[in-house]
Amino acid sequence: MDAFRTSSEEYTTEYIENLPEGKRAELIDGIVYDMSAPGTLHQRIVMRISQKLANYIDENGGKCEVFPAPFAVYLAENNKNYLEPDITVICDPDKIDEKGCHGAPDMIIEVTSDSTYKRDMGIKLFKYRDAGVREYWVINPKLRVTTVNIFDEKLGEDNIAQYSFDEEVSPAIYPGLKIRLSDHV
Repeated sequence: MDAFRTSSEEYTTEYIENLPEGKRAELIDGIVYDMSAPGTLHQRIVMRISQKLANYIDENGGKCEVFPAPFAVYLAENNKNYLEPDITVICDPDKIDEKGCHGAPDMIIEVTSDSTYKRDMGIKLFKYRDAGVREYWVINPKLRVTTVNIFDEKLGEDNIAQYSFDEEVSPAIYPGLKIRLSDHV
């Protein structure tokens, strides 16, 4: 979706938090990005991956929590950034309150569309990396490709890799978990 800004006005999280019920938007550096309703394939992918992650964490006694969208992520201490990743994994319970996550989640997954691809692979990638997100996946259903970005050197040597939907992908934070998207979509 298109960003909007009136004159030189910068928006804040207060603007986003006061949107009418059902209206969704993200805020990046004071610029508002409207969000449209996701399609069926998008939701199917989000549901299946969220389910796999949550089940793996539960079965292995993990402490992380999985939150599918809509779930607020306040990346910085300022009030100019508010994102709603498709899937958010948080391992530090001190970052979570009733409003959402305050600080960098451990893992973020975005399921991209034609209207969000550039933002997901551009400004969001850098925002997440700079904020301290350890791992960022961008899933492109149209191309049937998952791009995995590792920002934490402790998690692996490769900083970026791409996988087809037919290949198994393991989250760096959970290397024992294998996800093959073609099994689910």
